[in-house]
Amino acid sequence: MNILAIGSHPDDIEFGCGGTLLKYSGTGHAVSLLVLTDGSYGADPQVRRLEQEGSARFIGAKNLYWGGFRDTELVDNRQLILKIEEVIASVHPDIVFLNYPDDVHQDHRAAAEAGISATRYVREVLFFEVPTTQHFGPDIFVDIQEVLEKKLALLKVHLSQVDRTKVESLTILESVQSCANFRGYQGRVKYAEGFKALRLLREIK
Repeated sequence: MNILAIGSHPDDIEFGCGGTLLKYSGTGHAVSLLVLTDGSYGADPQVRRLEQEGSARFIGAKNLYWGGFRDTELVDNRQLILKIEEVIASVHPDIVFLNYPDDVHQDHRAAAEAGISATRYVREVLFFEVPTTQHFGPDIFVDIQEVLEKKLALLKVHLSQVDRTKVESLTILESVQSCANFRGYQGRVKYAEGFKALRLLREIK
């Protein structure tokens, strides 16, 4: 299958669905990433670009696309929808992963809303969560116990962001593991990633 993960910033994808992408890539599926902004509000944009390129290699991604938008200035408009549609036309994804619309960060909200429009003909579209996501009730779980350590190593590639949680004495790695443990408990496994389906088409043959 062709898998496309779309994130507002470098490291959004890795937090939300990094373990799932590692499993897809590891079993021979083609994974592509679209990062919409340069992440310049969180650190030097060149540093974040290099980190994201390293992360894409770690995942084994076939393609890494950049949206070219500025961090904190993402807007749900025709320009953003067309950019996402352009990448979708190139990748021909069977599955798309998106930021969740209910989020306190404006870039995440914009990416989600534009993504809903741009993926209207994609058969499977799943929302992932990040630390700023609100009211997220997943109905799909992926067991990531066997790749949890790899997911943590993947987040370490985004070195400039490891300590930027806005919570004293909490690293992004601790946050990722806590989230995976909680979603795992909900999914009746030890560690999981949770997703909310926008669309999920199954063919019975």
